[in-house]
Amino acid sequence: MTRSVQALAYVRPSVLEPSGAGRLLGLETSGGLTPTGAEAHPRFFSGFLTSPQVAARGLLAVADVAAARYHQRIRPGSLDPVVTGNGDRLRFESFSGCGGVYARLDVLSEGLDGAGTGHGTTNVDVNNPLREALSRMTGDDPLHLRVGPEEVAVTTLAGRVVERKAALPERWLRGFAEAQVASAGFDLRAELAGPEAIRFLRSLPRGRGLGPLWVVPAGRTLRPTTRSAAGAVCLPGPDRLAALERVLRYATALRVYGPATDGAATASAWELVLPGMRLTLTLSPDASRGFSGEGGVLEALATEEAAGDAELVSVLLSWEPRVDPAELAARSGLPVARVRAALTRLGTAGRVGYDLADAAYFHRELPYDADRAERHNPRLVAARALAAEGAVLLDGALATVASGERRYRVRESGGVLSCTCQWWADHRGRRGPCKHALAVRMVRRGEPSTGGA
Repeated sequence: MTRSVQALAYVRPSVLEPSGAGRLLGLETSGGLTPTGAEAHPRFFSGFLTSPQVAARGLLAVADVAAARYHQRIRPGSLDPVVTGNGDRLRFESFSGCGGVYARLDVLSEGLDGAGTGHGTTNVDVNNPLREALSRMTGDDPLHLRVGPEEVAVTTLAGRVVERKAALPERWLRGFAEAQVASAGFDLRAELAGPEAIRFLRSLPRGRGLGPLWVVPAGRTLRPTTRSAAGAVCLPGPDRLAALERVLRYATALRVYGPATDGAATASAWELVLPGMRLTLTLSPDASRGFSGEGGVLEALATEEAAGDAELVSVLLSWEPRVDPAELAARSGLPVARVRAALTRLGTAGRVGYDLADAAYFHRELPYDADRAERHNPRLVAARALAAEGAVLLDGALATVASGERRYRVRESGGVLSCTCQWWADHRGRRGPCKHALAVRMVRRGEPSTGGA
């Protein structure tokens, strides 16, 4: 697995400490991007949390996911959560070490009581002593949240700095992008009131080795089953919802999102509505595989048109909490379909996410260069090589692709490409196109060298 090493430098460790009549939760930031450019230690918020206990436990839930490996758990690891200021809210995001669970805590405007929220994205230090302090926190004494250094600290950065080096697997970046693409295709499938949500989640079976479950409506609640049915939502690995336990008793509702199912396991999202905030866990289709290989971004990465559109769309983003493709289409002069493809491509660089509750994208900037996901996506790299080598021969709706000693037939029907290779036989398009279909798509568009095709 390809990794890059990033140094996360903090002015001091994040702390929870007494402060006047209450407590101060000081979250230190590392390098990030803001509307004015890169900053070593951006400052996004200083004010009170309206639900201190809920916020503390929600932040712990995001940190739990960052430290978890739900598959092959013998190698724990952790990446500091990412925080984005969108002007009216703070979003804390993380990905599990195995790449199969995406977590996000949205602290909304009603959950914040202070000056306006800044704009930008950075990592925040959530160290073990802070986790222990947050876990021990009781009562609802006033809790002041500071995201970013004290003003005085900005002028004394030559002093002691806390630095950690984090190995960032390339598949984590691809996972952020794939989770966003999958979520954009979800619909709200069920909603439970707080008491029913608590009963349902606590009744789910736990333990490794469980196959995928489905949940179906049953009166005012949901019923787990081992078989898919009309209106069912896939629950791949119920033990991966464990982080929700941190805030479950505060839940006012549970919303369940997923795509229409044809009986195969799919990704799904589980959102707890909390006082002034939301906590969402998005699960990959199987506990044994992460989001990085799902292939939902490949079509957008395979076209130069989407690359050009992404450059145009990117200059129109302004850290908005809600990015509307129709509005971007009007501002850019592009059709909505091309704007969506551009947003998918921007997602591969960590520049947009998707909020299911708002049914809208949002702007953020993860610390990755824009071309990294494309350079290290095995299917995309292989497809470009096939196209450049002249391995694709077009014949109307059919195409032949020479790969090694074998020849594969790719057929187009209704804009969808199928292939005679084993990948297509195994997945039937559920994990994106195979390298042969991608190569055919590239040659039809005339983007890379087409050789003799």
